[in-house]
Amino acid sequence: MSPSTSTTATTSAPTFADLGVRPLINCMGTYTILSGSRLIGPAAEAMVEASNHYVHMDKLMEKVGQRLAQLTGAEWGYITCGCAAALTQIAAAAMAGADPEKMVRLPDTTGMKDEIIVQKAHRNAYDYAMRMTGAQMVEVETRADLKAAISERTALFLITGDLEERSTIPIPEMIQAGKRYGIPSFVDAAAQRPDVPNRYLQMGADAVGYSGGKCLRGPQSSGLVLGRKDLLKAAFLNGAPHHALGRPMKAGKEEVMGLLAAVEAWIRGRDHEAEWDMWEGYLNRIRSAVADLPSVTCRTEEPGVANVAPTLVISWDPRVLNVDPEEAHTELFEGDPPIAMHLVAHGLRVMPYMMEKGDAEIVGQRLRQVLSDRPPREPEEEKAPVTDLSGVWHIEAEYALGKSRHSVTLEQEGTELTGDYRSQYSRTNVQGSIKGDEISFSTVLGCQANKTTYTYTGTVEDEQTMSGQLDLGEFGEGTWRAERIGSLLP
Repeated sequence: MSPSTSTTATTSAPTFADLGVRPLINCMGTYTILSGSRLIGPAAEAMVEASNHYVHMDKLMEKVGQRLAQLTGAEWGYITCGCAAALTQIAAAAMAGADPEKMVRLPDTTGMKDEIIVQKAHRNAYDYAMRMTGAQMVEVETRADLKAAISERTALFLITGDLEERSTIPIPEMIQAGKRYGIPSFVDAAAQRPDVPNRYLQMGADAVGYSGGKCLRGPQSSGLVLGRKDLLKAAFLNGAPHHALGRPMKAGKEEVMGLLAAVEAWIRGRDHEAEWDMWEGYLNRIRSAVADLPSVTCRTEEPGVANVAPTLVISWDPRVLNVDPEEAHTELFEGDPPIAMHLVAHGLRVMPYMMEKGDAEIVGQRLRQVLSDRPPREPEEEKAPVTDLSGVWHIEAEYALGKSRHSVTLEQEGTELTGDYRSQYSRTNVQGSIKGDEISFSTVLGCQANKTTYTYTGTVEDEQTMSGQLDLGEFGEGTWRAERIGSLLP
C-alpha cells in the first residue's frame, strides 16, 4: 500500500479489541448483522490498490460494466453498495428511466409508471428498498391475478429468487409474461451463487442482483447487478455519484474494484469442490464431538437455491440433557469466543459457509460442554397470577428516540393472556402470560412486508399499573408503562 503523501498521521489503526468488541465464530452464514463474509485475498488486495488512486467514477463503472459482461456472459453489469441498493436503483430506473427531470422527482411518481408486481409469497422486508422510491407493491397469487394486475401503470416485475420454492406462479412464467407486455423483470438473488451461465438471465430476466458480501466474499457493502445494458445504466444514473434518489447509496472505488476482483475469483480462481469438501469436514468434526451424548441426533441437510452449503442439525431431548435449545443457543453466543448458530425446533443448526480453519474444533468442544454434565432441573413452581388483567389498558412505549401510545384489550384465563392490540396504524392480536407478578406478551406491528415483533416483559405493580422492558428485535430495546382504563363487560 502507498499511503497518501499529502496528509500524514501518527495514530495507529484501531482494532476491535481496542473497542472491547469480541470477534465471534460465525456458524450462521452471510448475515449482514454478523458483518457478512471475510474478504477473499484478491478482493482485499484490489481494495487497497484502488485506495491509492483517483478515478472518475462514471468512466470506472463503464469499464467495469464491460469486464463484468465479458466474465459473466451478461449484456452488462454494474456494482452497487449492496443488493438492497440494487432494488432501489432498479425500481427508480424502471419508473423514471434516465430522464433527469423524472429522476429528481422521486419518490413523487406523478406522471410515471409506479406499480411493481410481486408474488405474495415473495414479499419480504427488503421490499422497503423499492417502496422508498414511491413505488406501489401489487401482490398476485395466481395467473389470473397476474393478468388482471398488469396495467399501464406497471413499471416492473419483482421476483425474489431466494424464495423460489414458495412461488405460486413459476418464475419463468412471470418473466415471460413481462416480456409479452414489455415490462422488465428484476430477480433478487442476494444469497445465491452467480454462476455462469446465469440461470435467471437464461430464463429471460432483464436484471438479477447478488450480494457482494455473501458467497462472493467481496466487500460487505457491495452488490452485483447483471442484465440488460440500458436498464442497468439507468439504474446507475439513479444512484451515486449522481444526484438522484439513490445518491446516498455510494459504492466507492474500493468496493467497486474489490467486488470485481471477487467476481473474477469466483469464475476463474476458486475451487468450489474443494470448498464444499472443507465445509463437510467442519461439520464432521462438530458431529464427532457430540454424537455420542445421550439422545443427541445429527443430520446433514442439503441446501436449496440460496445459501448453498451443507448444514448440520443437532437435536436432543431436553429432558435427558437438562438443557433447552434456547439455553444452549444463548450460552454459546454469550461465551468466549461468542459462537453464532441457528436456533431451530428441537436443536441447533450449523452453517459452515463462514467458518475458518480451527473453528470446528472450538465449536465442537464448546457445544459438548454446553450439552454435558448439566444438573437435573428443579421443577418450576407454578405461580398464581397476582391479579386478573382482563380489561382495557393504555400503553406508553418509550424508544431510543420518541414515544408512542397504544392500547390493548386483554382477556385472562388462568395464566394465559390473549387480546386485541391497537397502535396508531395497526390492529392485531396479542398473546402472553402472567405468572405471579411477572407478565409477558407480544404482538406484531409494521407496514406491508416489514414487520417487527414487540415483546413486552415486566411486572404488575398493582391492579391498575404495570411496566417493564420492550424488546424490538433488530430495532433495539425500549421501556413501557401501562395503565388500566376499563374493565371488560361480563
